[in-house]
Amino acid sequence: MDLSDLYQEIIIDHSRHPRHHGACAGETHGARAENPTCGDEVAVHLRVSPEGRVEEATFTGQGCALSQASASLLTTKVRGRPAAEALATAAQVQRLFTGEPLPPEQVEALGDLQALQGAAQFPQRVKCVTLAWHALAEALGRTEAGGGGPEAT
Repeated sequence: MDLSDLYQEIIIDHSRHPRHHGACAGETHGARAENPTCGDEVAVHLRVSPEGRVEEATFTGQGCALSQASASLLTTKVRGRPAAEALATAAQVQRLFTGEPLPPEQVEALGDLQALQGAAQFPQRVKCVTLAWHALAEALGRTEAGGGGPEAT
């Protein structure tokens, strides 16, 4: 199996069997993003500890395989991490998917998220892949500003 086959398999697996899909018990922060052009919509739900750690991350919504796989991978990646680290990952993902080069060690640290980087070759698909990451950044950005609860959209 070559790398592109593995990446394709990761995307298919996460889109057909999304991880952490549904409500978030004790949600403290959340945000919703949508792409009206294609109908994708994703809401990211978080429970962030008082110390700033993402204790729980889930998502709801619907859309194409790329948007759902990306949201599933997001929840898996940010669970248990400090909110600041999750925000840094979101920034790296945004850069990667818009074709901006990242140092090899940062790309490597993204793990399975690398499976989605092929979307950078298709500008119309970048929005699908980055939708959940925009919602994450919005939800955690509000955390830093002292707001953004479950009602955030």
